[in-house]
Parts: sequence; structure tokens; C-alpha cells
Amino acid sequence: MTALKHYLQFKDFTREEYDYLFERTRWIKDKYKRYEPHHPLFDRTLVMIFEKASTRTRLSFEAGMHQLGGSAIYLNTRDSQLGRGEPVEDAAQVISRMSDLVMIRTFEQDIIERFAANSRVPVINGLTNEYHPCQILADIYTYIEHRGSIQGKTVAWVGDSNNMCNTWLQAAEVLDFHVHVSTPPGYEVEPERAGLYGTGHFQQFADPLEACKGAHLVTTDVWTSMGFEAENEERMKAFADWCVDAEMMAVAAADALFMHCLPAHRGEEVTAEVIDGPQSVVWDEAENRLHAQKALMEYVVLGRVEEK
Repeated sequence: MTALKHYLQFKDFTREEYDYLFERTRWIKDKYKRYEPHHPLFDRTLVMIFEKASTRTRLSFEAGMHQLGGSAIYLNTRDSQLGRGEPVEDAAQVISRMSDLVMIRTFEQDIIERFAANSRVPVINGLTNEYHPCQILADIYTYIEHRGSIQGKTVAWVGDSNNMCNTWLQAAEVLDFHVHVSTPPGYEVEPERAGLYGTGHFQQFADPLEACKGAHLVTTDVWTSMGFEAENEERMKAFADWCVDAEMMAVAAADALFMHCLPAHRGEEVTAEVIDGPQSVVWDEAENRLHAQKALMEYVVLGRVEEK
């Protein structure tokens, strides 16, 4: 029996696997745009477990599974035994015996790691406090779609060193590009993570303008991620100078793109001029969650598939 292929962090896959996934995403998206059905997961079931609120993650996974010919079941921890103290390990044993694939959007990474360790089917990380691999998968595909290979390019991350930032750092190692990170004092990349990525792919900047110089992609996220709402007022003050604006985009490469995983707060982490401007590809980026995750689900369930 083949070993299960979980997707819990970006580094779980090799560069060769990503090359396959990006090409497969292109092929699947092209079929979708031509209204050609593609049902490799016919009669398969995806269980989606949500402990955090979601728009894009639920929509892209649920619609994506239906488009692949399967069905999707939504479970919220408030409405299931998981919210009443059932051990993660027990839930994994039961849920994985009644489904073919599980996607989890939760808080601590440890929760999804424990679930995967006890699952009989592939498990996908739909977001944790530490990582958001599906979003970066879609973001990098979007960059490739617009500009070609990301290898050797520079991504500027401006804002909080959150799960998105952590995942960009992993992606830079796997796919051989550079990440410039600029955060306010006190919100820098955690020392243990910085140590992991100290091989020339990652550099921290005190000045966000310096981080954006020459960057091929400038990207950010909300200043207050889910679970940190109590810090909102303090963060609004600390991050005031880390709003991506026209000046930052002007010092980036001439053909630089802007991305944001959404939802966005115009006037906080990004100006309306930038997110609604000609360099922004946020709507393509959002749509590509659908297509990249279809390629991902097909891959973890079936392995490599020849075009058909």
C-alpha cells in the first residue's frame, strides 16, 4: 500500500512535485474555462473541518471537490463532538474511515499534525496559526501564470510575520527564490524560524521601503490575524508605517505584482490605490485557490495523473 501523502506544511512536497502541481493546475483550470468536465474523484468524499471562520477556503474546497466529481461535507467544531472535547486522535480514526480526504482549518499546527498521524486518508492544512500552504500554492501559481518561473525572484513581505510569512519562507527554500521581510519592532520572524531559513533565501528589513526595492512581488496580509483580536488596537498603532502604498510599489521592479490573500482592509495594510491598481492580481489569486486545490486534492488521492 502506498504511503499517505498529507499536505500540512509547504515543505512537505519537493520542487519536482510542485512543478507537477503547477502544470496540473494550469491544465485543470483550462478545462474548467472551456466547460469541459473533469471528474477524477467521482464518488469520493471530502470532509472539511472548520474551527476558524472562512469564505475562500470553504468555497474553493467545496466547489473544487464537486467540480472533481466528488462530494464535500462541512463540519464546524461548534456543531460536532470535536467541539465537546472528543480527542483529536479519536475523531481522526472515525472521520477517516468514512471519507477519502480531510481538510482542516484550525488553530495550533499540533492539532492537524495529531489528526494526520491518526488518519487513514490524506489530510490537507486549510490554515493553522503557523502555516497556510494552500494559499501560498495558489499565490505562486498566480505569479507563474502572470510572469513565469519564480525561481531567483524576490518576494517582499510587508506586515506581520504570521502564518503566511512563515509559509513564504518555506516556499523560498523549496523553490529557490528570495523573501524580504519587513515587520514593526517586536513582530519580527521568530528566531527559531529565522534560524531555519538562514541559508540565503531570507532577509529581514527594518524599513518596509527597503524590503520592497527591486522586488518582483509585494505581498501582505491583515495586521490582526484570527485569534489575535485582543491585540487589535495595539497592532493598529505598531503597524501604521507598514501599509503597502504607491511609494513601495514604485521602488519594486517595474513589472512587480501585488498580492493579498484577502479579506483586505483598505487604508490599513494596503491602500486602495494599490489593491485596486494595475499591478494587483488579488482576484486572480483568489480564483486560483480553486484550481490549485483541485490539483492538490487530485494528487494526494490519486498520485500523478496523465492528462486525460
